[in-house]
Amino acid sequence: MRILFFFFEIMTIPDSSGCHYMMENGSIELPCKPEEERRIVQELTAKAEANLREGNLYYVISRRWFVAWQKYTGLMADTYPFDNRSVKSVYAASSNTEDRPGPIDNSDIVVNGRDAKDDDPELRRCLEEGLDYDLVPQDVWDKLLKWYKGGPSLPRQMISVGDQQKHFIVEVYPLCLKLTDSRDQSEVVLKLSKKASVRELYEKVCRLKGLDTEKVHIWDFFNKQQQTILISSNQTMEESNLQMDQDILLEVPIDEFGVDSTGNGLALVPVEPRRSPISIAGGPTMTNGYSTSYSSDIYQRSTFTSSYGDMEDGHENLKPSRRGDTGGLAGLQNLGNTCFMNSSIQCLAHTQHLVEYFLQDYSDEINRQNPLGMHGELALSFGELLRKLWSSGRTPVAPRAFKGKLARFAPQFSGYNQHDSQELLAFLLDGLHEDLNRVKQKPYIETKDFDGRPDKEVADEFWRYHKARNDSVIVDICQGQYKSTLVCPVCDKISITFDPFMYLSLPLPSTATRSMTVTVFYGDGSGLPMPFTVTVLKQGCCKDLIQALAVTCCLRSDEYLLLAEVYEHRIYRYLENPSEPLSDIKDEEYIVAYRLLKTEADLTRIEICHRYQESERKPFLTPLVTVLEDPQYGSDIDLAVEKMLAPLRRAAFFTSATQSGEENGSDLTTREEQMNSCDQLEHTIKSTDGIEPEGMSSREMSFCLCITDDKGYGCRPIMKDSPLRPARLIKVMLDWTEKEHDLYAASYLKDLPVVHKSGVLAKKTKQEAISLFSCLDAFLKEEPLGPDDMWYCPRCKEHRQASKKLDLWRLPDVLVFHLKRFSYSRWQKNKLDTFVNFPIQNLDLSRYTRSNDASEGSHVYELYAISNHYGGLGGGHYSAYCKLIDDKSWYHFDDAHVSAVSESEIKTSAAYVLFYQRVKPKSNGTLGEPSESQMAF
Repeated sequence: MRILFFFFEIMTIPDSSGCHYMMENGSIELPCKPEEERRIVQELTAKAEANLREGNLYYVISRRWFVAWQKYTGLMADTYPFDNRSVKSVYAASSNTEDRPGPIDNSDIVVNGRDAKDDDPELRRCLEEGLDYDLVPQDVWDKLLKWYKGGPSLPRQMISVGDQQKHFIVEVYPLCLKLTDSRDQSEVVLKLSKKASVRELYEKVCRLKGLDTEKVHIWDFFNKQQQTILISSNQTMEESNLQMDQDILLEVPIDEFGVDSTGNGLALVPVEPRRSPISIAGGPTMTNGYSTSYSSDIYQRSTFTSSYGDMEDGHENLKPSRRGDTGGLAGLQNLGNTCFMNSSIQCLAHTQHLVEYFLQDYSDEINRQNPLGMHGELALSFGELLRKLWSSGRTPVAPRAFKGKLARFAPQFSGYNQHDSQELLAFLLDGLHEDLNRVKQKPYIETKDFDGRPDKEVADEFWRYHKARNDSVIVDICQGQYKSTLVCPVCDKISITFDPFMYLSLPLPSTATRSMTVTVFYGDGSGLPMPFTVTVLKQGCCKDLIQALAVTCCLRSDEYLLLAEVYEHRIYRYLENPSEPLSDIKDEEYIVAYRLLKTEADLTRIEICHRYQESERKPFLTPLVTVLEDPQYGSDIDLAVEKMLAPLRRAAFFTSATQSGEENGSDLTTREEQMNSCDQLEHTIKSTDGIEPEGMSSREMSFCLCITDDKGYGCRPIMKDSPLRPARLIKVMLDWTEKEHDLYAASYLKDLPVVHKSGVLAKKTKQEAISLFSCLDAFLKEEPLGPDDMWYCPRCKEHRQASKKLDLWRLPDVLVFHLKRFSYSRWQKNKLDTFVNFPIQNLDLSRYTRSNDASEGSHVYELYAISNHYGGLGGGHYSAYCKLIDDKSWYHFDDAHVSAVSESEIKTSAAYVLFYQRVKPKSNGTLGEPSESQMAF
């Protein structure tokens, strides 16, 4: 006889760390320890990354909750976005530990938050991965959901994107379509993947409406106008050019008796076909409109419609097209955060050389065999869009076809998030070049070293090599050449190359210095912590900051400063590398410096952290750091802690001295003030030296003192006779109670100043302007290569940190300047709103150009277009200022809105990409006198 035991209760077994094991039916369901959760998630993540394929499920999870879980498990996640490469998460153990988070809470990333009742909640738009949300594999989500419950669940599929090189991305925002039923004008929102087929769309609609897929028609209803019938096929939503939130129309055809295919009587109002003046070939075409007669002619025309919405046969007959009387004044509809694309397109659409080229018959130059191109499709799509802009008058154009092609060949621009107009410009120019490359078979060419030959000879040779492989209208008008000189710092080997460029990315030289506030702590307990503000070079390193602090805080000759970053009341990292750049330290961070004694002996560093017993034992206050020589017992730690806390004991305050020191710490301007400050500090230190706080040595400390491991996990009490293991770093934790708050002035450890506080008082009354020429000087100046970009010296046979110098050699007819307003680091990106003063007419670059070949044309340029970026990161907006061809008038192109603007208004701090064209010599061979704007430089 078998005996079956059933456990109906859920048992909870506490462990020493305060967590609980959940037991159901006798089995452990919840890994209690955070390191166990971390291990499981790491293993599941690695398994998912090793098996990437279409259809895999990933779950969107609130960044806010996920970071709390990472801190709890000691897991720092550097999550790379799913950006055409692969799904990749790199995890590293961290010393950060927190209390166990509550249930998973995704309310901050869904519409209506906690009030969302939908079974399929809608994700808020324009969220950024790594900032607002993270993506976890399905198995990881299942584990997290089992351990923590909560939600809501936000599953998303992995899809394959890219026509040439396939990449996996997670489709965070599926396509949303607004379906209108023509029978009753009811509307419903459908969600499906952009990789779903039109056949799947028909099936989904018919299931929803209870209809037969063979007896209905679904129209592309973009802008509430019937565009084309969507034919049930394997063509995808993306290939059909359907956009996020656009309309589609359901129609049930009626017979001659006015009855639809379902047997219901209907009275549908016929709509006249909508005509378009041009096709992709520049000739007339007709886009399908509604007709009460569904003859085979409709299906015939629909099957020939391409993803452009016009007849595909037009590709083969690119007839010349003329500019309209009001051509060039059409705006571009925003298809969902596509202002970045619209801005760049408008600048190119007002480039005279490109307009003349694409309005002519360029079919002979389409390169369909180039493996680096898009088989001519990108060039055809761009040419068609440009023709529409120059023939549609002031009617805004919807660049759906172009965006669809762009998404296929550049998946990084798919979706509906904001992108960078310059990045799109770089891709588009390169893609147009490859699609229009006149070279069908690229020859293999091995370049030669310059070997002391004249620059002109080497430059011409490099340019011939380049043109032998790259010959297009883009090269003709947009590509120049610069001279690159590398010098080995060891053997003085010189390497000179002449490389092509499509645009110049110019740095913005701003004020060379920055002010930094650092709180200095005494590592021997001889004084109170004080903040000091110093001025250092922006491009300096930690060594420069330490030297400036040493002077300001009167560091003694037997001391040194140990820099550290404090994050959430813990030491996040020590800045012990003197060559670490100061640019890695951000204004909003908290940096401290510990004054420690120099010694030849190996000392043990003691790191003292603080917890408040009556607030769930969470860390608070700023850690203290001291050093001990060979501590052996807990009593050594006790004495060190007593010494470090001595200045905080209320009976030992020296208020007047410290207040004076704080005031002087921020504004030392002269050497005399520095000496006075140093004398005052020495007096404060001497006053505290040798003073033993009353009753401290005659009793046990009131603190509960514990020791933790180097990762901050676990705590065990320290007894005075407890032996200590030899270690370079010992971390201890102090538990504060109300009693300690009465004895010690904890406020001195509570509020740290940030490195630099931006605000009304910190802002300059008037921003200093810089010139375009100073940006160009910064771009061309000689500088050493970075440690991650070293040059392999062929003479030394080793990688060297060579010096590099750039010079302009050959200038193109169209010269594009990219102002590098965005800076990127491991942690964040910043935008510079510096006003750059640039000439509108007569930009003379003669003094920057090393070539003296008169056949290349003049070195004087005039401005004709600007791509602008307004606002900050993430929430910014792009627009364009463009000068109409053959007209002196400027216009502001803000998506679909176009308005006239005066030339005096186009210079703003929003200027991001500048477009110049070469000035043609006058009939008498002169170029004219420089304008006042040029002479102002």
